[in-house]
Amino acid sequence: MVRVLGRSPSLRRMLHKIAIRGIEMELEDAGAGARPFVLVHGFTGSRDDFREHVPELAKLGRTIALDQRGHGGTTNSGRGEDYTLEGLVADLAAAFDALGLERADLLGHSLGGMVALRFTLAHPGRVASLVLMDTSARPMKLPIPEPLRAALAALVREQGVAALLAGMRQMAAQNFPAAARRNVERMGAERFWERIQRKLDAMDPVAWEALARVLGDHAPVTDRLGEVRCPTLVLVGAEDVPFLEPADELARGIRGALRVTIEGAAHSPQLENPAEWAAAIRAHLARAR
Repeated sequence: MVRVLGRSPSLRRMLHKIAIRGIEMELEDAGAGARPFVLVHGFTGSRDDFREHVPELAKLGRTIALDQRGHGGTTNSGRGEDYTLEGLVADLAAAFDALGLERADLLGHSLGGMVALRFTLAHPGRVASLVLMDTSARPMKLPIPEPLRAALAALVREQGVAALLAGMRQMAAQNFPAAARRNVERMGAERFWERIQRKLDAMDPVAWEALARVLGDHAPVTDRLGEVRCPTLVLVGAEDVPFLEPADELARGIRGALRVTIEGAAHSPQLENPAEWAAAIRAHLARAR
């Protein structure tokens, strides 16, 4: 399936699927150029997390935003053993192969950053530059007590990931950082939550449970950060408190890494302060290319 979203040769936009490792991965492929910029979203996200930025990024060169296994338009396998960091890294390598990408600039957000970092360590010759965004080199436990996590997992198994939406909306007013609350107001509450619901509706319930565990329990790669030799940007929202120290650790461990804090932003700076985020990305690509 190929859906053409834009007709201009220099800014072509196509939505299509590629067959990799027993699944179909959906992605948007926009712009043109020999060295693409590949965007990897986080837990419960999708390529939609970068929707507003793809047209502008495509003016700088080929831009690919993909849906990871169990998310968005990519296959939901329903098998817990399929949802591991190692498996997601293998999916990304297979996508590079299927798309004929020898080298690319790579961005990973949150869980996607964990995938992108491990991909870089496993395939250093294929990553021309790296953006690690609101992510960590070590496990990050979700701030949910185990009895509640087990209850949520049961709810998700029975009713799907979107069953979490009502609770998320109730908790948002009190627990969202100020930047995230401002983003809800700016987008409009119904539009914001409809966007979240679409992503939750699409997510494999088995992936939610498996990857929630993976986020808090996996082998750290802190002792391997010195192996990353490509130009690296470590991005973090100023209000994303759990990820501030992990961002410092990444910046200290990766030789020559530039750490940039996005003011007025929390865990999704591309949405919460899009102008400053886009400026940081443009500067990084200019420096790396």
